[in-house]
Amino acid sequence: MEKIKTKYSAASNAHYSPGIKHKGVLYVSGQLSLDPETGKVPPGGIGAETKQALENLELVLQSANLGREDVLMCRVYITDIADWPEANQVYADFFGDHKPARAMIPVRPLYADCLVEIEAVAAAERT
Repeated sequence: MEKIKTKYSAASNAHYSPGIKHKGVLYVSGQLSLDPETGKVPPGGIGAETKQALENLELVLQSANLGREDVLMCRVYITDIADWPEANQVYADFFGDHKPARAMIPVRPLYADCLVEIEAVAAAERT
């Protein structure tokens, strides 16, 4: 197994790796909507937070030398299912024509009062 870190994860005390590569697959830990520069939730509600969580996901992908097009599956956790349409639009804008498998799951409050957290599985090898 190969641990994938970002330039921001080294400062974290949390007991996890942002990503783990194993047998041609990258498993990306849940990415909250915290701005890695400030450690704060961006203003603007679910749209801004979904965009931030996806940008955080992309940081892990880039650290593994992968891109958005390598994502196979995402799990999107949101604290209010009424936010589904806006979160879905931001997600669609991020991935464009690429449509990974996905689940959008309503949950109770997330860490740091984030409205969204996104985890992913990506192909780490092309055959």
